Amino acid sequence: MAESRNVSTYEEEEDVKDPALKEEPGKTDGQQQDERRSGKERRSTPDRRGPVGYFRAHPMAKFGVAALVIVLIIGGIFVWHYYSVRESTDDAQIDGHINPIGTRVTGTVVNVLHDDNELVQAGTLLAELDPKDYQVAVDRARADLANAEANATAANVGVPITQTTTSNQLTAADAGVKTANRDIDSAKAKLNDAQANYAKTSADLKRMEMLIAKDEISHQQYDAAVAANNSAKANVDEATAGIASAESRAAQAEAQAEGARIVPEQLKMTRARAGAASAEVQRAVSALAQAELNLKYTKIYAPVTGILSKRSVEPGQVVQAGTPLFSIVNLDDIWTTANFKETQLRGMQVGQKAKIKVDAYGHEYNGTVESIGGATGARFSLLPPENATGNYVKVVQRIPVRIRFDKDQDPNHQLRPGMSVEPTVFTR
Repeated sequence: MAESRNVSTYEEEEDVKDPALKEEPGKTDGQQQDERRSGKERRSTPDRRGPVGYFRAHPMAKFGVAALVIVLIIGGIFVWHYYSVRESTDDAQIDGHINPIGTRVTGTVVNVLHDDNELVQAGTLLAELDPKDYQVAVDRARADLANAEANATAANVGVPITQTTTSNQLTAADAGVKTANRDIDSAKAKLNDAQANYAKTSADLKRMEMLIAKDEISHQQYDAAVAANNSAKANVDEATAGIASAESRAAQAEAQAEGARIVPEQLKMTRARAGAASAEVQRAVSALAQAELNLKYTKIYAPVTGILSKRSVEPGQVVQAGTPLFSIVNLDDIWTTANFKETQLRGMQVGQKAKIKVDAYGHEYNGTVESIGGATGARFSLLPPENATGNYVKVVQRIPVRIRFDKDQDPNHQLRPGMSVEPTVFTR
């Protein structure tokens, strides 16, 4: 029933579509039925020429297909060219310097002037320690320095005095030796003269004795000869004693001269003491400088401009030297660390331009490739992979690439280290 209904419906539609099958005036019903029957037979008889093609039935479609193919080819070339000169990755984040700030001396915190997330300029006072102990140390160091300078002055003044005194002593000792030697020579000359006179008086006395025996001279002349001989002998003895005295004085002068010859050593000792006093002055100067530095370290300043973070100090807290108090994020020196696959580095070089899309703001920033890491990230991990043992599975490694933001793109300091970004490097 359904098939007959469909056939009749189809026949009705064919009748509507085919104008030749419509009723024509002037023809009998039998003639029209015969024409309809013959039309159905023609439709039921397959066309020996085959079905008509889509492009023959729609001749404009071929131009549409050709245009579509051309558009696809051009689009493919454009996409290939677009991606062939670009390398992108989503394994990237903003990095920057985080400067830890700690104390250099031990003390009690008396004042904390700033809190977390505040923008501080370089040189801003952040905290203060109690300076009283260090001020006392400075005063003591100044007193030690004054004492050392006074000692050094006295020691330096003593050097020329000692030098003059010792020089005079040495000169006098040498002169005493020379005088003693001359006295010895004079005593020897007197001895020679006395001996010669004694020899003459002795000879005269012998002649007088011969003459007195013959009564050729008077006893008075003989007594005068004896007295002269005795006087000459006394002069010899005196001259001999004078030589001994002169030699004694010469020995004493020589001993004094020997003592004076060690005067240069004493001068060296005096100069050494003066040098030690000057060195003590330098030590006191250094101690004072260190005490002043320690006093200066009781005030803690910001070394760079940035955002203050990780405050870990409160007033009244006792801190040791080296205790971390703050951290400052330097927002004027930030960059992007992009971990590109090793297969993406074929055409990448330092100096190439890049676009950096920040996920937080959806804004793109300009950048420049600054450097390429010296090793893969896996090499710096706690347990680097060892491919020489066990089953080896090749894994594409990633190498960090530093991309520096161009200047004057972030005047409001919206970029923060740790933000996720998607950099694209133009390799050509």
